[in-house]
Amino acid sequence: MRTLTLFLLIALSALAQKPTFTVGWSVYAGWTPYFYMNKAGILRKWADKYGIAIKVQRFDYAPSLDAFVARNIDACAMTNMEALDMPAASGVPTTVVLIGDYSNGNDALLVRNNLQLKDLTGKKLLLVQKTVSEYLYDRAMTLNGLREQIKRVRLINTSDSDIANAFMGDTSASAVVTWKPMVSLLLKQKGVTSLFNSSQIPGEIMDLTVVRTDVLNRSDGSGQKFAKALTGAWFEMLSQMSNDKILAAIAEGSQDTLASYKEQLSTTKMFYTPQSAVAFGTSPDLKQKMALVRQFCFDHGLLGANTKSVDDVAIRYPDTTIQGKTDRVRLVFDLNYMQMADQGKL
Repeated sequence: MRTLTLFLLIALSALAQKPTFTVGWSVYAGWTPYFYMNKAGILRKWADKYGIAIKVQRFDYAPSLDAFVARNIDACAMTNMEALDMPAASGVPTTVVLIGDYSNGNDALLVRNNLQLKDLTGKKLLLVQKTVSEYLYDRAMTLNGLREQIKRVRLINTSDSDIANAFMGDTSASAVVTWKPMVSLLLKQKGVTSLFNSSQIPGEIMDLTVVRTDVLNRSDGSGQKFAKALTGAWFEMLSQMSNDKILAAIAEGSQDTLASYKEQLSTTKMFYTPQSAVAFGTSPDLKQKMALVRQFCFDHGLLGANTKSVDDVAIRYPDTTIQGKTDRVRLVFDLNYMQMADQGKL
């Protein structure tokens, strides 16, 4: 009896000491799979394989970034822009371990009453400031020769959980920039039309899973196990997304219907296989897109108060080349885990 009791105590002690990690996500077509991965036990299965525990936490988008920067969570689903500017401005080096998709029409600038971009001067525009919504707005104006008018529009910072109701309830707001499913809901409203969407800047708004670099580099190797488990679970999840029953279960994570979620996926360029994600990550396009994003962040003061040059915040790519100063790398694209998934080595 004593031997059994001792064995149980040792087993419980080992369980209590199991390295535990938390990944945060918010509502978006390319991130809602985390809801089902957690609910269906896919993440737990992969975490068990590597002897760790993974917790999943849902946030509004901006609070998820704050939690990541504050080191309250270890990994987070976010766009390429926020992966660069939010952690960099706060001195939190970040590593991309999963390239999930890019927005191919999910993000959009919507207006009331047939307004055109040139008509937005002095008008109220709702968006989540300092995110890709502001980037999309900037690109829309720039590509249409209206760069001088960008600062003449009244930007109203509005959380993603409130933005649809805020725009519908405030008829004085002339425009809104947001993403699906909110975009789809708002386009059903009378007099609301889309002026610009992310399909016009393909590949510029990427959706990633990132891990704090210090977590990834833990001396006990647990951070590497975390990244491997996340990657294995992610691609197992994506391999099942041709099944409507599973898609409907994923949609529950954002209180969506199957039809609504499939409509969102139609404007999301998902990388369903590790091979396709790696191909995008090694494409010259990645550097070109990130150069645009990095410059935008610098021009808008998003890289930190003490950043005097765009090169003060550098990015390292899979081929080891660096954009910016070599001693100031703040964002790393690491394809190793996706390559291992592609090779069946996880």
